[in-house]
Amino acid sequence: MKHWTTYPLLTHPPNPELLDGAGLTRFARAAEEAGFSGIAFTDHPAPSQKWLNAGGHDALDPFAALSFVAGVTERLLLIPNIVVLPYRNPFAVAKAAATIDALSGGRFVLSVATGYLRGEYRALGVDFERRNELFDEALEVLRGIWTTDEFDYEGDGFTGKGVSANPKPTHLPIWLGGNSALTRRRVARYGDGWNPFPASPQLAQTARTSVLQNLDDLAPMVEDLRRHLDEAGRDPATIDISFTTGKPGPADDGFDPAAELEAQATMADIGVTWCSVGIPGDSLDHAVEALQRYGEEVIAPGS
Repeated sequence: MKHWTTYPLLTHPPNPELLDGAGLTRFARAAEEAGFSGIAFTDHPAPSQKWLNAGGHDALDPFAALSFVAGVTERLLLIPNIVVLPYRNPFAVAKAAATIDALSGGRFVLSVATGYLRGEYRALGVDFERRNELFDEALEVLRGIWTTDEFDYEGDGFTGKGVSANPKPTHLPIWLGGNSALTRRRVARYGDGWNPFPASPQLAQTARTSVLQNLDDLAPMVEDLRRHLDEAGRDPATIDISFTTGKPGPADDGFDPAAELEAQATMADIGVTWCSVGIPGDSLDHAVEALQRYGEEVIAPGS
């Protein structure tokens, strides 16, 4: 089992320490030293103040933040969680991802999804109702421009004729986020990983996705993914799956390393390869302490 954590900009306004280069450096290096395999950043380029006030969270630009992290770490995989793919021209996404991958020595993982904030789509001038069509279009462009020197593509609002983009990654993994059956079919066709997220009925309605509350809900979804992979002639063992145990985190009073390891063993039996770990964002010291505790009490014993 590999472990990753999303940079804890969990509230609005966030702790100022987490918006500082020195703070990000300290957090990323602490995660690496604790044995984490990846670090992630969310993607909200234009959230509404109404959403932030209602419990939303701020975000650093994932491409800029992960570039910064690449320069202050040596081993961590760099994973946006997630890039809302329809927000951007796919040729621009392909160039940014391939650049970070090249400069980091092949450490970038492009985790993408369709997103769910209508207001953010409007602010960026993108048609929310066409998000699935734009998403599939972008996936085709990414795979094409990374493997073809003269790539042609007629897209929605753009035309690529004989386009080339360098550097070309040897293999840049694409993880697809979301809980729906459509997402799992996309993984079977395009993806190297599946990145679903825990969603109560209320959250699932807000995010326009399927309910996913625990490992019992996850198991049949993984079986569904395997069926699609088999139909596509792909080996399920080559596909990463990320999820969380749902147990109290390393900063919580109820944190139980033994229960966490037991849950991870169950996840591994289901087919999960990455465990997402929640870290507090109330202070930088508290965040670093949680990273260190998790590393000492879960990652090291489970290695």
